[in-house]
Amino acid sequence: QVQLVESGGGLVQPGGSLRLSCATSGFTLDYYAIGWFRQAPGKEREGVSCISGSDGSTYSADSVKGRFTISRDNAKNTVYLQMNSLKPEDTAVYYCATDLQRLCTYDYSYWGQGTQVTVSS
Repeated sequence: QVQLVESGGGLVQPGGSLRLSCATSGFTLDYYAIGWFRQAPGKEREGVSCISGSDGSTYSADSVKGRFTISRDNAKNTVYLQMNSLKPEDTAVYYCATDLQRLCTYDYSYWGQGTQVTVSS
């Protein structure tokens, strides 16, 4: 069955970096879009970045452009989110998701369990 497992979260100081991983199984990763989302306490879930399954096009929210980079290693069935220049407002639980569609979309059916990212001094 479709599974997504996030890892790589933790506590980091402002200005630091983290790389999140989303290990996938149950489907052919390079065919489908994968999105990264985050949810901070008391806030709505926010789309962070997405990589399409068609041509590997990437999309990022304005709040993370220039700081976060999404990438995919099809051989390892893993999608990464490299996060640089982290800010306290990036603190949230980060999730990866797929809807088994080629293109990035707004609605996703399959979600990982999330990984906590805390940016604090």
